Amino acid sequence: MAETHVLFVEDDDVIREATQLALERDGFRVTAMPDGLSGLDSFRAQRPDIALLDVMLPGMDGVSLCRRIRDESTVPVIMLSARADSIDVVLGLEAGADDYVTKPFDGSVLMARIRAVLRRFGHAGGAGERGDAPDGGGLLVFGDLEVDTEGMEVRKGGAPVALTPTEMRLLLEFSSAPGTVLSRDKLLERVWDYGWGGDTRVVDVHVQRLRAKIGQDRIDTVRGFGYKLKS
Repeated sequence: MAETHVLFVEDDDVIREATQLALERDGFRVTAMPDGLSGLDSFRAQRPDIALLDVMLPGMDGVSLCRRIRDESTVPVIMLSARADSIDVVLGLEAGADDYVTKPFDGSVLMARIRAVLRRFGHAGGAGERGDAPDGGGLLVFGDLEVDTEGMEVRKGGAPVALTPTEMRLLLEFSSAPGTVLSRDKLLERVWDYGWGGDTRVVDVHVQRLRAKIGQDRIDTVRGFGYKLKS
């Protein structure tokens, strides 16, 4: 398997150098950049397998950088935020990030989160590959929404719908059990591969993004329990 190439954009010299060394010791190939503009140039030139972006960056902030990357690629993105309750976390997720880690972070936690993202993306040396579908293949139809679980394609009213790999995995979970309420914790476990409790805002923001693409009325909120796909 080829080395996983990580783009790490962080303006703090100490954090950038220490984290780069830790990632390289764990077997990753790392390109570390100090600001958003150089980070974007590096992304376009090298097409890494995953991007780690600090929220607060000079030149171009991490949220804007994430949005630019997402406009061009489905490569997984993890945001690094200094405050767990910051609005920047939600803004980063809305911009297209797949997950976030709060600073200061434990190195083992960051490594586990990176590997979890890569697993669900079906990473095997290439950037942005989609993960495996839940058991059961074929074409699933929900009104004007078609989900091809083998070809990993989605159409709405006959038109293709562009989903990120995380959004696709989320839709596959819903479509594998239409009408069944899936709790946020269950979705964190199945989609984000969390073996521990996680921030349910990650689920909520991705559901909002998915709704915007497949139809606002396609996924119901069941208050106090979770979400379900209308059958």
